[in-house]
Amino acid sequence: MGLSKNEKVRVGIIGCGGIGNGKHLNSLRNQPDVEVVAFCDLIEERAAKSRAEYGTDDAKVYLDYRKLLEDKSIDSVHVCTPNRSHSFITVDALEAGKHVMCEKPMAINAAEAKLMLDASKRTGKILTIGYQNRQILQHRILKKMCEENAFGDIYYAKALAVRRRGVPTWGVFIDEYEQGGGPLIDIGTHALDLTLWTMNNYKPKYCLGQTFHKLNHDTDQGNGWGHWDPEKFTCEDSAFGFIVMENGAVINLESSWALNIVNCYEATTVLCGTKAGVDFYDGMRINGVKYDAQYIEKVNTSNSGAAFFPGMGNPDPSSVECRLFYNAIRYGTEPSTLPEQAYVVSRILDGIYTSAKTGDIFRFTQE
Repeated sequence: MGLSKNEKVRVGIIGCGGIGNGKHLNSLRNQPDVEVVAFCDLIEERAAKSRAEYGTDDAKVYLDYRKLLEDKSIDSVHVCTPNRSHSFITVDALEAGKHVMCEKPMAINAAEAKLMLDASKRTGKILTIGYQNRQILQHRILKKMCEENAFGDIYYAKALAVRRRGVPTWGVFIDEYEQGGGPLIDIGTHALDLTLWTMNNYKPKYCLGQTFHKLNHDTDQGNGWGHWDPEKFTCEDSAFGFIVMENGAVINLESSWALNIVNCYEATTVLCGTKAGVDFYDGMRINGVKYDAQYIEKVNTSNSGAAFFPGMGNPDPSSVECRLFYNAIRYGTEPSTLPEQAYVVSRILDGIYTSAKTGDIFRFTQE
């Protein structure tokens, strides 16, 4: 990119809503070698507010993202808009010579995700997708254990993202048109990404899926984020998938914003291999057999200090993800998530939705 050692990366934010401020701008604040110089949102007051809190003194506000992309001094952009606009904004940004961090999911469907992947390859610009759960300490430990073959051949897994009553009532989360789906594409995508990444298995063969709209019209809701509008809740409230990989491994994917269930797990995984297994039902637990006896070991990920000093704790995963993106820009290293990996996640989500609509098995073509 040609940046000097002391030159800061100039960043533009497209979408100044909850995810833009709560995750991306907050993470950028922790990066000493970047500066946010442009803010774009359809609501001018929202962009101006973000600029005042996170921008440089001369940062600009835009209502049209294409005007922001005309600024040749901007090196990278973060796409933090509803899912429907991820693909065309990202492609335009890559074509304009910007590196891109796009919030998950990659796109509303696999076809649009492929356009993003192709644009990244064509332009040579870095594209990454915001799957920050990879950078949670216990998940990084799990990835290292998988790389060292601690679990052997992993042939069964669960990708879990299940809430009892946790329907997001802000923004357009429950609008199927804007988001491309509900909990499957919102939080199920995190669980699936984490599972595929730790397994290092990106070759799906076929899948079977089912979606449900059972609780959308409930008026007695008990929702953690307040009442949702039943008339606006057009996406599924739950979705489940069964995925068979080319090597025979299987993954059960469970996702829901509202399910009558007591034990809830947000964006986590269960792996079962020939040597051992792992789950996160009560912290990080490794299970297996040694000396002809079953065992369960818990991994301590608290990073606590001495009794009289609590230590610094674990780094924020979103900030780690952000750091890896800017290291990739500066030094040519890999970002946290490769676009090729995120594209496979989109293909599988698309397959589950298609299977649910047709009632048939969805078979993946080889690419």
